[in-house]
Amino acid sequence: MVACVLTMIALGEALAQKTDRGVPNAVQGFAQNRDQPIQIEAATLEMRDKKKEATFAGNVKVVQGDTTMTSKSLVVFYDSTSAAAAPAPAANSKAVAKSAPIPAASPGPGGSSSIRRLEARGNVRVTQKDQIVTGETAVFDTKANMVTMVGGVVLSQGGNVLRGDRLMVDMTTGVSRVESDSGRVQGLFQSSGQGGPAIPGGPPTAPPPGSGGSNKPK
Repeated sequence: MVACVLTMIALGEALAQKTDRGVPNAVQGFAQNRDQPIQIEAATLEMRDKKKEATFAGNVKVVQGDTTMTSKSLVVFYDSTSAAAAPAPAANSKAVAKSAPIPAASPGPGGSSSIRRLEARGNVRVTQKDQIVTGETAVFDTKANMVTMVGGVVLSQGGNVLRGDRLMVDMTTGVSRVESDSGRVQGLFQSSGQGGPAIPGGPPTAPPPGSGGSNKPK
């Protein structure tokens, strides 16, 4: 098995644009780590230049700063640019899979990326510190700067859990929305009396008086 390890600043820009406020889920970690390069590891990389697609498959792992996403596959949809040059043919397909960069992934004039969309498919899991988001598919729309995760979405942090069918994160405004096809989103929140967050990703609450917390006089 050959691992593909690519570091692409352009892909990092496509995944994470600047935001002014955070959202309470791990997906926002891509925006918080926007200055960090992205590393992708996978068993194989298949290029389809006519369709303008690049598919990473086999235990895909995407790491940017303290944020990690794993999935069965990751498909990158890109636009052609005149500045992009196709890599020279290698002696075997494994060498190509290991070293070939994604065509047209480098920034064009003005630093804009040619990547249009990314789709993580199959057991998608995004982790940032103690926050975890899982689902079946995650779509990163770089034009709209939106991330949509669907398929049994679960947001968790510690003992707090929020469930729905869709999670939509606006990476520009920092607003996230969880929806359910049944019209009812399910949540399980632990008591905040011990100083833990009341909702996934929420700020910790102050410990009650006499609980031995940090506010106790020394």
